[in-house]
Amino acid sequence: MQYYECIIIGGGLGGLTLAIQLAKKGYQVALLEKERYPYHKVCGEYIAMESWNYLESCGIPLTELNLPRLQKLTVSAPNGNYIKHQLNPGGFGISRYKLDFLLANEAKKNGVVLLENCKVQNITNQTPTIYEVQTDQGNFTTQTVIGSYGKRSNLDVKLNRDFIKNKAKGLDNYIGIKYHVKANIPEDAIELHNFENGYCGISKIEDDRYCMCYLTTAQNLKQYQGNIKLMEENILYKNIFLKKYFTQFESFYEEPLAISQVNFSNKTQNENGIIMLGDAAGLITPLCGNGMSMAMHASKILSNLLPYYFENETNKNQLLEKYTESWQKQFGTRLWVGRKIQQMFGNPILTNLLITALKPMPFAVSKLVSLTHGKSY
Repeated sequence: MQYYECIIIGGGLGGLTLAIQLAKKGYQVALLEKERYPYHKVCGEYIAMESWNYLESCGIPLTELNLPRLQKLTVSAPNGNYIKHQLNPGGFGISRYKLDFLLANEAKKNGVVLLENCKVQNITNQTPTIYEVQTDQGNFTTQTVIGSYGKRSNLDVKLNRDFIKNKAKGLDNYIGIKYHVKANIPEDAIELHNFENGYCGISKIEDDRYCMCYLTTAQNLKQYQGNIKLMEENILYKNIFLKKYFTQFESFYEEPLAISQVNFSNKTQNENGIIMLGDAAGLITPLCGNGMSMAMHASKILSNLLPYYFENETNKNQLLEKYTESWQKQFGTRLWVGRKIQQMFGNPILTNLLITALKPMPFAVSKLVSLTHGKSY
């Protein structure tokens, strides 16, 4: 079986950037991705500016791409009441279709073995420090497995993770729906519009497209027999902004992209020695708009820690302890604040009261934004 020092399962932003950084340092890396690039993902496609320098260090020429800079925020309540706020330093817009494809090409340029359409079937221990990764394209061995496969996977079931065992409730049972649309809102703005048990974000990406993506409870969709359009007309349209956008903006998709069983429960950063990265390690609520930045930041942390393990300067337990400690230090507060903000929005009465209360207090809005964003890394 082919041996790699590191096998990464899942080719999202965290997995791709980690693979690039490790390959640049001379390590043998394989990345296993179940889809084929390029492809669309359900995602808000707003990336905080904290990630700009890191992405460029991974070979992505962001400056040359002339991407929209998002520096203004609008948040509305279901009744149409809204606040506007300046985002500093804000973020930028780019589709996952484009960004993941660019990163995948950079990974291959740097010597990463990238296997697309590759489905992982199982992970087993050959020895306490060597894993066998079984896939539909063959079996591989490695001393390090990174789980970077997104919000939910069959591997979570095989690993018997706690968040899978717990019955979904509250913040643990959401669906996400995404469109790319032609829009006529300011190119430097990101808008978040609340409706009953959910909210919708819209902001510009590349090529005169806007990403319009919303999160809501599975129960909202269930009461309309799984009919997305019917749910939108009866629930989302109660917000005047959303009614205007959904009825006037032309979609590039015949049907929207959808994802189910979105889970915001606490997760661990390792399972049986498998190191978790990105959404597999912990999912921030999309209202905070920073999951992609967190995934990439965590990949930088790992890219700095793993060489000590590969060179036998630390053991596996020390690696896991240091990664978990660093992860919690960087992201623990963001996740906690994100869950609290999530709980405040979606309830029409509470959201309306909150927007009214925040309107004369821009300093409070700035504080909430700062608690969900980090510094450049």
